[in-house]
Parts: sequence; C-alpha cells; structure tokens
Amino acid sequence: MSETDEPTLAGKLERISSSYEIDPVWQRRLYEILHANPELSMQETETHRRILTELGRFDCEVVAPVGEYGIVAVFRNGDGPSVLYRADFDGLPVTEDTAVSYASHKVVPGPDGKPVGTMHACGHDVHTTALLGLCDVMDHTREHWSGTFIALFQPGEEIGAGAGAMVDDGLVERVPRPDVCFGMHVMPGRAGQVMSKAGPQFAACDSIRVTIPGRSAHGSMPHAAVDPTFTAAMIITRMQGIVGREVDPDDFAVVTVARMRAGSTNNIIPAEAELTLNCRFYSDKTKAKVYASIERVVHAEVLASGITDAPTIEYFAHGELLSNDAVVYNKVRPNFDAVFGTDSVRAPRKTVSEDFPSIPLAFGVPYFFWLIGCTPRGQWDAAVRSDRVNEDVPVNHMSTFLPEYEPTIDAANRAALTAVMTYLAR
Repeated sequence: MSETDEPTLAGKLERISSSYEIDPVWQRRLYEILHANPELSMQETETHRRILTELGRFDCEVVAPVGEYGIVAVFRNGDGPSVLYRADFDGLPVTEDTAVSYASHKVVPGPDGKPVGTMHACGHDVHTTALLGLCDVMDHTREHWSGTFIALFQPGEEIGAGAGAMVDDGLVERVPRPDVCFGMHVMPGRAGQVMSKAGPQFAACDSIRVTIPGRSAHGSMPHAAVDPTFTAAMIITRMQGIVGREVDPDDFAVVTVARMRAGSTNNIIPAEAELTLNCRFYSDKTKAKVYASIERVVHAEVLASGITDAPTIEYFAHGELLSNDAVVYNKVRPNFDAVFGTDSVRAPRKTVSEDFPSIPLAFGVPYFFWLIGCTPRGQWDAAVRSDRVNEDVPVNHMSTFLPEYEPTIDAANRAALTAVMTYLAR
C-alpha cells in the first residue's frame, strides 16, 4: 500500500485488534454472572449495579439512573460524529432448562405474588456483555477514533417500558445528541452470522384490552340478560375476518386474541367480558386500517347484542415499527461484508417487536439494528436440511434457549465495533 492509499475500515479494524484485545476471561466471566442472575423488567437492581461497577474501569461520563435503572456512558474523544449503541439487560419469568454450570436458579415473586423462575431466555445477557466489551475497546483505542461514543444500557425491554421510561426521564436533554443509533439482537440462526437488512426488520405491535358490557342474570334466565360472553365470541370470530378479508394478501398483519376473561361462578351470566388482543404489522398504514376495523367490529357487535352501554378499548404495550434507515444500512453493510465475508447475510423480517426505536425517534435520528445468529451451526444446518427448524431449534423466550457463546459473542463484538467505527474511525 502506498503512502497515499487510504486503508479500508477492515484494515483499520485489524490495526485496532492488533493494538488491543478484549480479555476473553473477563468477558466470559461477565456473561456467566449476568446469565446466572437475571432480573425481571424494571426490577434490575443488581444488574444495574454490576454495569456501573464495570463502567467504573473506563474513562467515561456515567449518567445514571435514567428511568430508574437505565444507564448511559459517554466516551468523549475530540471532534467528530456522535454514535449511540444500545443494549437491553432484563430477563424473563421463565424457568431455565439448560445443563450449563452457570444456569439461572433464581426464583422471585411474580406479578401475582406467586414464585416464578427467572432466565435470560432472550439473549439480553449477550447484548450487555458485548456492549461492555465495546466500551472496553473504545476506551483503550482512542488513537484510532474521534468523536463521541455513547453506550446506552436499557432496562425493561421485555415489557416495552424501558426505552420510554428513559426518554420520559429526560434522556434527550441529559446526554449528547447522536448522529446515528445502533443496536442488535441475538436470534436463532447459524452462530456467528451477522444478519441485516434495510427497511422493516421487526414488527410494530400493540396490545388492546376490550371491555364488553352486558347485563347479568341467573343462568336459568338468559332472556333477562345480555350475555357478554356471546358478544365476545362474535367479536373473536369477526377478528379473523379482518386479517383474512380486509388486509392485502401481499401485506402482513396478525390479530391474536391472547386472553378472554368473563364470569366468576358457574350459574351466573356475567355483567361484562374482557378480551386482550395482540396485534403486529410491518406497515403503519395497515396498522391504522386494522385498528379502525377492530373498533368498528367491537362497537357493532356490542350494539347488535342489544346493550346500550358502550365498550371500552384500551391500547397498551406499544412497540414502534423497527425499520432500518437505508442510508445508514448502505454505509455499514459493505463493512460488515468486508469483515465477515460470507457470514454477512441478508436478515429475514421478524414478527417479534422491540422498543429500541423509541430511543432514536426521541432524538430524531436514523438507526440501524441487526441480528446475530446464535444456534450451533451443526444443529441449525441439520434442522434446515430436515425442514424442522421450528421443532429442533430453541428460540428466544424458550426455557432451552442458550446461545453458543464463543461464535456469538465474537460476532457481536466485531459487528458492534464495525458499525461504530464506520462513523468514528480516524
């Protein structure tokens, strides 16, 4: 290479790797500690403390708490762009069913007060471990980059509350405004593959609580009642017609009736019934159309029942459509291809949801969110060959979900550094 040649980012990353390497023993130990000690959403006291302890080793400004358990670490290194990278760190009310020595055995009171097992069944322990690893590299390789690196550690993703809580607690005013936001998620797929795409990656979602009015009477006197369970059954039936007959077959929508609640005993027609729906979309336009149809059906069926009281419709557990900015994607993806070669692949759209977009939307900046495969390659390839991926591969939120550590954390580390250095490399 001549003196006038500009080294590629891949070449710069090789120089960084040769000058500083994350201590694999430290990072593995950190991961195992996090995995063995999951905490439920918005209850992450010990995880919050652990992250603060780890950040204490670095030359950064720590802003905490933000939204009770959120943490932001700001690494300043002269003039240049600002880049924010986010990781979530809450666990799930799932009892772990793996044989690893660092499996979680924690049992805590659940929302109903009954004991419940806890587990990092979604890979947030990997996310947090990788971001702390990235902090370690950024802190020790300042000669290779300039600008501002912002590491954001978020609680409460599993209930869709953590990002909003941080925004509501003044996140935008308390930390530098980034030029771009990054994030990633481990998912089933060949361990170590980096999967990315422009446009919709994760679905928009909402839950909807519908309260259906009726008139109570003894079970022997149905003529004196207006039975809300019958009305609920009609609504449930009509819900399937919304997706099947009102949504373009080339589009995508899910309307799931996740819960029906009515009555308290065996011989009384109840005074009301309650439905809880879960809805998912890749298009905000389709979402608006489906929600209008849901409200139309609910009001019409209640009116058809003969009751004059109005139903109530409450939206909650909102998740924004996660749609990657094409300009950012087209800037970072070539570097993923250069660093990972054939392991940089196109991501499939996923019907799961994330509250990550709430953070870049609050700042009004573009974002890019990619996926890291975490399934042992032999297991994944065998499942694909036999067309048994759904049966043979544990997925996020299952009690047997466990990323293959080495290739997963290696890809998570390198992808994070590649994306950030796309903007901050000298």
